[in-house]
Amino acid sequence: MKYDVAVMGLGGMGSAILAHCAARGASAIGVEQYQPAHDLGSSHGKTRMIRKAYFEDQAYVPLLCRADELWRELEHAAGARILTKTGVLTVGEAGSEIITGTRRASAEHDLPLQSFSPEEVGQRYPAVRMLPEEVALLEEDAGVLDPEGAITAHLKIARSHGAEMRFDLAMQSWEATDGGVDLLLADGERVTARTLVLALGPWFKRTMEALGVPIRIQRNVQAWFAPGTSAWTAPGSPAFLIDRRGLPAPLYGFPDFGDGIKCAFHGGGTFTEVDELDRVVNTACDVEPLIHAMETCMPGVLQTLRHASVCIYTMSPDEHFVVDRDPRHENVILCGGFSGHGFKFASVIGEIAAQLALEGGTQHAIDFLSLRRFRNGEH
Repeated sequence: MKYDVAVMGLGGMGSAILAHCAARGASAIGVEQYQPAHDLGSSHGKTRMIRKAYFEDQAYVPLLCRADELWRELEHAAGARILTKTGVLTVGEAGSEIITGTRRASAEHDLPLQSFSPEEVGQRYPAVRMLPEEVALLEEDAGVLDPEGAITAHLKIARSHGAEMRFDLAMQSWEATDGGVDLLLADGERVTARTLVLALGPWFKRTMEALGVPIRIQRNVQAWFAPGTSAWTAPGSPAFLIDRRGLPAPLYGFPDFGDGIKCAFHGGGTFTEVDELDRVVNTACDVEPLIHAMETCMPGVLQTLRHASVCIYTMSPDEHFVVDRDPRHENVILCGGFSGHGFKFASVIGEIAAQLALEGGTQHAIDFLSLRRFRNGEH
């Protein structure tokens, strides 16, 4: 059978792409080398932050607004709770990029944002210890996504619209032809599709490097702790993002939803290869720096370690996404390099990739995510 679309990789992005393709009436197949909602890539960990006042680049803001709408639509269609609006508290020096960029995005896109001094934060969130030169910004319309729940919901929608899926099965090779793309799976099965979408997560590296775009694989650790106080539990407490001199990287985390308070450094890990990744968490190297940072920023909030796991960042050279057609093959679409801040976009990336695959284009402004920026030497 020849499918309209084949999606390789069914993590956060691939599951959304498959769901959007199938919901548009396309004959679609998705292939995943592991089990659904596995914990070996970049789309696990019970919580993922979503915020619209995006300091990384204002071009993301319209995509985030649409992503928020699509998460709500997915919740309704799948009958599942995926997005919880907790607000996000961002802390940093007044002149830092994280603060100036958040304020800039808020002002230019008319996004509500509250600003607090250290004294005001002390009154409102006494668990947070700010420095005199810092300010805090609260985006109340931000919140927390359930990544495993999101993947499960997208796969449910895809299945309900007739999509086929193969799990525990890797793709061995693919070859573009005049009429489409021929794929060979690890069990010997051959699949033909008019369009191939590659959403391979950290396994995207080989594809990108064949196009001359280097990809780095970064190992990061996320940890959950029993709360040392009731001051940071949900509902009532926001997710947080703290950028402070002396930290290995920005510190982020989430209130206790029942699994403990989660915290991690955003991008402070070591670089490795996906097949050489050390998945064993070392308490001294991986967890104790988190504890020290939390004691500095939010003393007394953590008690004892409950669990920690390794998560992979797939880093593009400029840490922005790649969503584009393969320049060598018009019917191959590339979605990768999400650089540790992509999951919140999965719902809208699903829509974009489905439009590219089935309609030839998208109304979303994604030129800033194209491969041309690398070919033009911008980064």
